[in-house]
Amino acid sequence: MIYYLDRENAMEPTTIIILGLALLVCAYMAWNIGANDVANAMGTSVGSRALTLKQAVIIAAIFEFCGAFFAGDAVTDTIRKGILNVDFEKVSTQFSRDLAFGFIAAMMAAATWLTVAPRLGLPVSTTHSIIGGIIGIGLILEVKYEMDDLINWGVVLKVVISWVVSPLMGGLLAFFSYYIIKRLIMDAENPEEKAIIIAPILAFPTFFVLGLALQFKALKGFFSNMESEGFIASKYDWLPVNEGGVWNPMADNAWFPLNSLIVATVIGTLASLVLYNVLIRVDINDEKRGFKGVERIFVWLQIITAAYVAFAHGANDLSNAIGPMAAVWQILGGGGEILEKTSIPVWILLLGSLGIAIGVMTWGWRVMETIGTKITEITPTRGFAAEFGAATTILMFSMPFLAVPVSTTHTLVGAVVGVGLAGGAKAVDFRVFGKIVASWIASVPVAAFGAVVLFVASGGDDLNMIVILPIAFLTVGYVMWKNIRDEPVKEVVHDSTLIDDAVAHTPFELFHEHAKSVEITVEKMLEAVNKASERKDASAEIKATIEAELAADVLKNDLRSKMVALEFRLMVNRDEFLHMLSRQDRIADYAQNVAEQLSFRELYDNDDALVNLKKMGEAVAITVAAYEDAVETLKDMSLSGMTKVAKERLESLIDTVNLREHEADEVESRAAAHVFSSGDEDALAAMHMYRVLQRLDDVANSCEKAANAFLPILHR
Repeated sequence: MIYYLDRENAMEPTTIIILGLALLVCAYMAWNIGANDVANAMGTSVGSRALTLKQAVIIAAIFEFCGAFFAGDAVTDTIRKGILNVDFEKVSTQFSRDLAFGFIAAMMAAATWLTVAPRLGLPVSTTHSIIGGIIGIGLILEVKYEMDDLINWGVVLKVVISWVVSPLMGGLLAFFSYYIIKRLIMDAENPEEKAIIIAPILAFPTFFVLGLALQFKALKGFFSNMESEGFIASKYDWLPVNEGGVWNPMADNAWFPLNSLIVATVIGTLASLVLYNVLIRVDINDEKRGFKGVERIFVWLQIITAAYVAFAHGANDLSNAIGPMAAVWQILGGGGEILEKTSIPVWILLLGSLGIAIGVMTWGWRVMETIGTKITEITPTRGFAAEFGAATTILMFSMPFLAVPVSTTHTLVGAVVGVGLAGGAKAVDFRVFGKIVASWIASVPVAAFGAVVLFVASGGDDLNMIVILPIAFLTVGYVMWKNIRDEPVKEVVHDSTLIDDAVAHTPFELFHEHAKSVEITVEKMLEAVNKASERKDASAEIKATIEAELAADVLKNDLRSKMVALEFRLMVNRDEFLHMLSRQDRIADYAQNVAEQLSFRELYDNDDALVNLKKMGEAVAITVAAYEDAVETLKDMSLSGMTKVAKERLESLIDTVNLREHEADEVESRAAAHVFSSGDEDALAAMHMYRVLQRLDDVANSCEKAANAFLPILHR
């Protein structure tokens, strides 16, 4: 839109200033969307470590813009004028100006609340907030202009119903998606091979719905040209109609005509085939054990669904910022008139997208942590299911025949809960969920009250608005500066992936880290035993064993402290988990005891006895290795669910540990018999050798007891 610098068309200086401030409010609102809703959308991807924060920001910026540009017009209109009943032919210039001021106040009030909420880790809804602000403005304008029906309560009711339906729909889609993954992939004999085949099939609905969305906007012009050239009879044979549509694809006025469904099917099929060709080339040889290979494959799908969520979010929620701003620009920039139909400048879309990207980078990690880690544990398989359920729901509600601004936050949290329930109700922290729901309920009245206060304070006067908005910005800035915490962002913002295991994310990953530390202690102990059996000085290895045991104790105490703080949700209760941890730590304790025994005095100097000691050490090493395999399987099971295959694998490894411990007992029995039969000449040395053998046997026995502590998990 161009304004000429002549007296007739030039805007008032105060109007220019207010427009500039309104743009700042719009950018601020977009920033908050990035800090909240995009963080919600990307939280599962970052929480599962499928994407780094930088990658999430790039995907968000690109696909948010595409979603808003190609599929967001209908929802933008609902935000701009659908909530309010405005008679475009009868409204006065003063009413239009008050409406513009009201939209600015609504954006500022909503944005302020959205700044406070993330600081508390609450993923509140931008949709709730902006609609609450608009309702507040509608109420105050009804009183001021003595209007009875300014607020379109029918549209409001439809929106409110969608806030209930969307999380239920998202949760159900996510639940069944993850249930299918568990049954068809996780419970399969060869889960990695099954994943390569089934993953593209699971991705097909994503590509299919995107294919429909692309037709609504991206291909609309193409079909219009096809109609004008006479290649097709009517573009509406391919595009959905906005009014009077039916579900029957064969009907003339179908929302989804048969031809449109065929195009979406072709798009979905081709995209799925491309994905399959990518997956068959993914190297998962290093992750064949357990479910790491499956999770590595689903990293690709979650990247796709992350883009899918961003697109759907742009189509639905970017309108929360640019919808009111489009109305403000139209009224103030158009001489006080509001039109029923108007185009939204591309630069406003760009402003919103840039604000969103900055919001993710600067403030969104807090909400990512809540969505990605605190409701339930997120892995690429679970993240894919949650994002698919949420994005499909959001995109469906943003279709032209519905055009309902649903809450991305509502929908995604519902999807995350659905995934958690698919793994068992214990996998969901309902306390966090309840806190989030409470924040949702508060959003509408808080934003409505804030919008009313700002509008009343302005009094519809240009100068008052020019003064109030900077004061509001300074107040918010001061609060943000005053409450910035120094806590590290590395809990969420990291560059590792699930496959790298660089960051322990679940209690069983930390448990596995402790198990590896225990294994190192045993390895150092065995080095000391081998040195001693070869009549060499083992003092360095003994010292290394003691240091390794101390390192294991540090990890144990760290995990205990986290458990006391109730930071994790488990497959077992806290007492059972701590019992497992204590049993595991006993292995390191006994290994340290063996090393200390070696330092007391010289071993029994008998060739056969020393050979038997080395054999006993080898038997212990085999037992500890079997136990480590069981712990790794337990960790994988905690990530990918209590599947039948995982339970069978864990049970088999527990049996293996018991068998290896029995074999170690036999070695110890033969070694002890030899010591007692040949040690008469040096009884004290022989007794000392026997004590070392006993302590080695204690290491093997503690592996057996630690593995058997896993049995309650198998019986749940």
